[in-house]
Amino acid sequence: MGAKDRIRVRHQYPLPLHHSWPLFERGHHFDLGWVDRRSIRPPGRRPAMDDDAAAVMERHGVGSWTCDLADDHLVWSDTVYDIFGLPRGVEVARSDAVALYREESRAAMERLRAHAITHRRGFTLDVAIEASRRKPRWVRLIAAPVCEDDRVVALNGFKYLIGA
Repeated sequence: MGAKDRIRVRHQYPLPLHHSWPLFERGHHFDLGWVDRRSIRPPGRRPAMDDDAAAVMERHGVGSWTCDLADDHLVWSDTVYDIFGLPRGVEVARSDAVALYREESRAAMERLRAHAITHRRGFTLDVAIEASRRKPRWVRLIAAPVCEDDRVVALNGFKYLIGA
């Protein structure tokens, strides 16, 4: 194929984001009808929800997570550790967690994450994770920004397995 035969692809920016949604639609996107109704909380703590709702979600394989944007500190429920194939309670650097995503999933997630932070929008995305050298797992990632005044200070949401 010569230089004349190559197809030139021009991307239009911003690229379309089909998985992004405004914060006022949060209740429609947090699966199973559970919504983080107390979204104002200090960053770095576990996702805000009452213990009963958290326990029910964990029993049904839905894990909750928070990422403090000041230092990228992650707080995961036990189910999220299980999804990633990591020992429960260990400190996980965001860079190490992101490295477990397959490249195409990582790129899409990082793009949506940046868009969510910049535009204060949530997102839902199915991602492939290569957990602890096992075969890839498909995980639904649901995320929403946590805002204090005019700033996004954290992202939080849910993760659950949708396929092996």
